[in-house]
Amino acid sequence: MASESKMTDMTHRTDVDSLRTANEGDDSRPQRTPTGKTGPEGKPTQTPPKMRRQLMTWILVLALVAVVWTVLTNSSQRGETIQTPQEFFVLAKEGYFEPASVVIQDEKLMATLAKVLPGATERTGQRGSQVWVRIIPGNYDWIREQLTTSGVKWQEQVGQSMFMQLLLTLAAPLLILAVLWFVIARSMRGAAGGGPGGMLGSFGKSRHRVTNKDNVKITFGDVAGVDEAKEEVQEIVEFLKTPKRFSKLGGRIPRGILLSGQPGCGKTLLAKAIAGEADVPFFSISGSDFVEMFVGVGASRVRDLFKQAKDNSPCIIFLDEIDAVGRRRGGGFSSGGHDEREQTLNAILVEMDGFEANDQVIVIAATNRPDVLDPALTRPGRFDRQVAVPLPDLRGRRQILAVHGRKIKMSPDVDLERVARGTPMFSGADLAALINEAAIIATMADKDFVELADMEEARDKVRWGRANKSRKIEQEERVATAYHEAGHAVLQVLLDDADPLHKVTIIPRGQAMGATFTLPEKDRYGYSRRHLLATMRVLCGGRIAEERKTGDISSGAAMDIRMVTSYARTMVLQWGMSDRLGFVNYASADDKESFIPEKDYSPETARVIDEEVRQLIDGAYRDAVKMIEEHWAQILAVAEALLSVETLSKDEVDRIMRGEVFSRPSVTELLEREIPKSPPTQSPQKQEPREDLPPDALANPA
Repeated sequence: MASESKMTDMTHRTDVDSLRTANEGDDSRPQRTPTGKTGPEGKPTQTPPKMRRQLMTWILVLALVAVVWTVLTNSSQRGETIQTPQEFFVLAKEGYFEPASVVIQDEKLMATLAKVLPGATERTGQRGSQVWVRIIPGNYDWIREQLTTSGVKWQEQVGQSMFMQLLLTLAAPLLILAVLWFVIARSMRGAAGGGPGGMLGSFGKSRHRVTNKDNVKITFGDVAGVDEAKEEVQEIVEFLKTPKRFSKLGGRIPRGILLSGQPGCGKTLLAKAIAGEADVPFFSISGSDFVEMFVGVGASRVRDLFKQAKDNSPCIIFLDEIDAVGRRRGGGFSSGGHDEREQTLNAILVEMDGFEANDQVIVIAATNRPDVLDPALTRPGRFDRQVAVPLPDLRGRRQILAVHGRKIKMSPDVDLERVARGTPMFSGADLAALINEAAIIATMADKDFVELADMEEARDKVRWGRANKSRKIEQEERVATAYHEAGHAVLQVLLDDADPLHKVTIIPRGQAMGATFTLPEKDRYGYSRRHLLATMRVLCGGRIAEERKTGDISSGAAMDIRMVTSYARTMVLQWGMSDRLGFVNYASADDKESFIPEKDYSPETARVIDEEVRQLIDGAYRDAVKMIEEHWAQILAVAEALLSVETLSKDEVDRIMRGEVFSRPSVTELLEREIPKSPPTQSPQKQEPREDLPPDALANPA
């Protein structure tokens, strides 16, 4: 029986398919439209409602054009005004008007000129133009008598011009309002229905971008330096690929993951790696894309985004810069009106809380300011995990440099470990820019490989700006800069608790006239009191050495003063490094959204804070003065070497401070050696006798 039923079903399907094929192949049968009408060759005609709408639109447009043309024509034919009726009758008697062109209207007399009026201009009073004069309504018998006496023929349009003028006055505004109402009504209908043809219909649609594994070439192998964060997001990919593996023990995958960290740490790169690893749709959108000038648009886009995500589950939603819409509600000054941002945030909260256990929709958000987010957004059940993406450490920077270094040709002498040591507090984006700048520098120098010197120059360029070697500096400023940087460098070497010196230069870079670079031996996650005091002494040494040499002070120590003050205030307010104030935090909370900074201490405490800050700075300054006086000969030698070669490495500074002879050629000597010697064009003149010089001696550039 089962086989017979199956055969009957197959026969029925075959008959239906044959009938459908026969109908489709018969071209002689006309195709019917929804209205039952057919066009030529069996093609359906346009539906009558749509034709009527188009016809009405064209009628309204043509009527509007006709009214505007009529108004402009009438306004252009008003002609020249005659002051009195008597003057009009005199002109009529003298034959200035065309025969039978005089018209009596309700409030005026009009006529067409047959010849030019006396005193006419190029615009008025010419032959064929119109003239008119205002009359008193009702005094038509006297006007007829005067015209008859003048010997001209006339026409009467009494009772007609008033009606036509009123009609033309009201027709144009009414027609314009009708056209506007017609267009806006259609647009609003399209917007209410969500149709794309409406004028406002696209505002409520989400502006997300959908990517998948085929569109993104970034994988977890391209992410380095953030191993812990990478492991956590790898769990998300595993859940999307094999959800039954996690649900076997009754566990639930987190609904949301919040990636937080400083700019350039790799939050967006992690999201792209997820899209490259997971074979699921990836919806990405920025927080600023939710907010528009129209109220309610952000919430509508949120609902549309999550609706499409649920329809395409399993999938991932990535919200970049979520702090644009997820800030804490009720903070700061409020205008008292409707807040579009809060409505958008409420829509996100509702949508994330409405996920079912089997929705398989995971939300990943990224922000630089997790401290300003609303607590309802970061609670468990919405963003269950907060993954910190910190700045890479020494090992992480080494891995990031290796990842980006695969794309360029590097010389065997490039030591990435040394480059990683010299880039503390660099983010992943900074390291990527460093590698790219090094490749550009090597290319401009016509090198076959990127060398270590290119890496160091790129590091300085990324952090402090391009070296301004062509800037012309007065000798007085150059000497002050050399002694300023020599003061920094010598104290950097003498103080054991300070970071090791890397190099010192007086070549302007960015806004600085010179710079002293350090090379930390390890990453520092905390600051000891001795390290801070040593750093403050180094910062004070530049101003002291400059003042002792020139007898004056300059604005070159502005950054040093700012950093010393910042260190001292932080030590007192936040880190409890003051004996008088003790183990107390006096800094205001950063999470308070207020335009007026709050102070949670009394005026007496504020005075003590100022005294302690001043005491720390004055103590560091006195110690720096003492060290400068004791090692002035070494500072003098380093400064003179800087004036000669402009840049010194740590080894060269150490040799100079030990009293060894510094024999590197100066910048002036190097430039003169590179200039080719040209043969003399004139006969040599007699020179004054001078002392014997060695054969390789060069002339003094002074």
